[in-house]
Amino acid sequence: MPRLLRHRVGWIAALLFLLPTPAGAAVTMAFWSRDFGNYFPHAFLTLRGTPDAGGAPVDASYGFTAKSITPKLLFGNVGGKVERPKRGYMEGSHVRFAVTLSDAQYARVVALVQGWDEKTGDATYNLGKRNCVHFVREAAVIAGLAADFPKLMKKPGRFLLSVAAANPGRVTVIEKNGRDYLAALPPIDGGAPVTVPSGTPGTIPAKKKEEEPVG
Repeated sequence: MPRLLRHRVGWIAALLFLLPTPAGAAVTMAFWSRDFGNYFPHAFLTLRGTPDAGGAPVDASYGFTAKSITPKLLFGNVGGKVERPKRGYMEGSHVRFAVTLSDAQYARVVALVQGWDEKTGDATYNLGKRNCVHFVREAAVIAGLAADFPKLMKKPGRFLLSVAAANPGRVTVIEKNGRDYLAALPPIDGGAPVTVPSGTPGTIPAKKKEEEPVG
C-alpha cells in the first residue's frame, strides 16, 4: 500500500474511533399495578425501546381484563380482552420494576399479547385461573424471571413485589408512581407491535378491597 494511502486510512480509522457510537438498543418491559382505590386491582405491562436488531421503536402498554365487571366473574369463564390503559389510568398506577428483553424474548411477549387478544387468540377471562395477574406472570416467565406465587394471583401489587424480591440483580426495581415515571421518560417516536383498544380497567368503584375481582 502506498505511504500516502496508508496515512489516509490511518486518519479515517482514527476519526471513526472518535465518533460517538449508538447506545445499545433494547426493549424494556416494565410491570405496573393499580391497587384498590377507586378501581379494581389490576396489573399490566409496558414495552419501550428499540429491538437490538433494529426496526421501528416500540412504545406500548398492554393489560388483560374482563370485558365487563359483573357478578358472572365469580362463577366461571367470561369474555376478556387485551387493552391499552389510558394515560390518566397509568398516571394513577404504580411502576414496580423493569427488565431488559432480548429480541427473542420481545418476540415472545408480542406473541403472548396476540395469543390473549380476542381478535387473534383466546381472550377467555377467568377470575381464578386467567386474569390480569396471570397475563403479566406469563410475560415475566418469558423474561426468565421466577414468578411462581399461586396464592397471589388475585393481588397484583403483592405479586409484582414478590417477583421483584425473588429476582435480585435480574430486574431493575423502580417503585414510582406512574405520573412521575412517565414524566421522566425521554421522548420516543414509538408504536405498538399489536394494536388493541384503549380503556380504563375496573371502572366500577371497589367496596371490599380483598374480595373484588382483579384486572
